[in-house]
Amino acid sequence: MHNNYIEYLNTPHQEKIRRLQEENDKWLALPKKGITRYLEPLRELSHIRAKHLDVSGDVVKIGARDELTSADQQKIHTAMRNFMPWRKGPFEIFGLEIDSEWQSQRKWNRVLPVLPDLEGKIIADIGCNNGYYMFRMAAFKPKYVIGFEPYLHYYFTFKTLNTFAGLDNLFIERMGVEQIGLFENSFDVVFLMGILYHRSSPVETLKDIFTAMRPGGTLIVESQGIPGNDPMAIFPEERYAKVPGTYFVPTAACLKNWMTRSGFTEVEIFDHHPMTNTEQRRTQWMEFESYDDFIDPKDPTRTIEGYPAPIRVYLKGKKSG
Repeated sequence: MHNNYIEYLNTPHQEKIRRLQEENDKWLALPKKGITRYLEPLRELSHIRAKHLDVSGDVVKIGARDELTSADQQKIHTAMRNFMPWRKGPFEIFGLEIDSEWQSQRKWNRVLPVLPDLEGKIIADIGCNNGYYMFRMAAFKPKYVIGFEPYLHYYFTFKTLNTFAGLDNLFIERMGVEQIGLFENSFDVVFLMGILYHRSSPVETLKDIFTAMRPGGTLIVESQGIPGNDPMAIFPEERYAKVPGTYFVPTAACLKNWMTRSGFTEVEIFDHHPMTNTEQRRTQWMEFESYDDFIDPKDPTRTIEGYPAPIRVYLKGKKSG
């Protein structure tokens, strides 16, 4: 399925991308325990196709309960539990309700008022996780949505879900934002949601994304941030909200400046809000620590390390035509 969309990209690096895809396919064919844990359920369920699909609402609904035998229903349940923890959602898979850690529909609903026209467009979702936002994008009839997701767990979760859904304009690559520069001049719209603060060089990341976009294209960024009006960021000593892979946590004004200095125009902050445990929390489908565990129990304005508690910020920018 890889090459179905490559020929439509304007990048001069098509052959490099194809080689990466081939190398990835070979690696995924190796009999490693970490791979077979996810690959075997995908193969076992590969015969199942959903008759009903609804990606237009807050809950992504794939299939209905009465479409499956009781044996296949149990296989679905076992496989979905195998894909825990579920970070993004909510989903309903053949009637099985999956309450994810993040109430991702809230983020999507904040983006909707500024969403550019997606119909017929080529879109990138960087750090796509299990593909929740990709499925939501599918309701707008894009030409292609390419998800970038380096983690096996989430890569195979999406592959399994889309095996059921059968959406032939959605693709996933086991690549990260590090490879986005190979897709030079390729995307009309790029979504970068919940990724930038995990990058040690956020401006370089934004410049690479700028390179990957077509003239006239739109970038939508959603990021963890800190309160304040000054263009500044904190750089935690070791961890921020217990996460070691967090580097620069900016104010919205700081992130706006990063985008502007990376080449984007018409940069606007279109939303920001404090984080709460109603939007990110532990559930039966994500049983590890979540938001409440990251915040100082005596002072909700501080993280457990003493830094300002996170807010979420949303920005939009253009690559001039």
